[in-house]
Amino acid sequence: MKTDTIFYRLFQSFPSIFFELINQPPETANTYQFSSVEVKQLAFRIDGVFLPKTNTSYPIYFVEVQFQPDQKFYSRLFTEIFLYLDKTQLTNNWRGVVVYPSRSIDVGETERYIELLTSERVTRVYLDELDSTALLSIGIGTVKLVIEPSDSAVTKARELINLARQQIASEITQREFLELIETIIVYKFPQKSREEIEQMFGFSELKQTKVYQEAKQEGKLETIPFMLSLGATVEQIAEALSLDVELVRLVATKTNANEEQNSKS
Repeated sequence: MKTDTIFYRLFQSFPSIFFELINQPPETANTYQFSSVEVKQLAFRIDGVFLPKTNTSYPIYFVEVQFQPDQKFYSRLFTEIFLYLDKTQLTNNWRGVVVYPSRSIDVGETERYIELLTSERVTRVYLDELDSTALLSIGIGTVKLVIEPSDSAVTKARELINLARQQIASEITQREFLELIETIIVYKFPQKSREEIEQMFGFSELKQTKVYQEAKQEGKLETIPFMLSLGATVEQIAEALSLDVELVRLVATKTNANEEQNSKS
């Protein structure tokens, strides 16, 4: 699974984490909607965009997750941003945010863009430099789990799982958060099966929830992978089967991860 896919799902499900990364109040997420956008004329796709829901005084945030060295990265990034700004009808100001695992990956040619990179226009986040000694939020801890060394990732994941169970009241939100942790662990330990990871962290408990068991008893869960293969969206499947959208997304994520794991084996 690609790292940017993990971050896309993370920001989509818990947009407050993004605003914590750039030192903004988590509540700011309530005024934004997150998606990817495409400049169709030139087939450019911007992986993550936070668009203000109503207020034109709030900036648009363009987000890129860059885990591979790329000397032409900034050339491509600013080309995509300015093309989008040219085509959109929105009049909002803008900000760019780039998430790197470390400074060593930040090798893009900067001379021609130095005024942008040294201004407030662009924020570069280096995950390994986020404060690891202070008491971090569950969200920041989850982001850091992506780059956590394998020998300590299991311990960190268990700590996050315990915090989530203590601090997240909603069963659906808690389940979705735990699924994100599971997805990250699958990414970090591709040699382990999904079943081994579920057993390791007690994720099987997620399957004991009332909403999951009711759907399973009705045979609806087995239908989801087939409908996905036909091109149906998560929202369409949820409506057709009268299921919670988050439950359908949970099963879809498992299906995609299993397919990727099988393709590697």
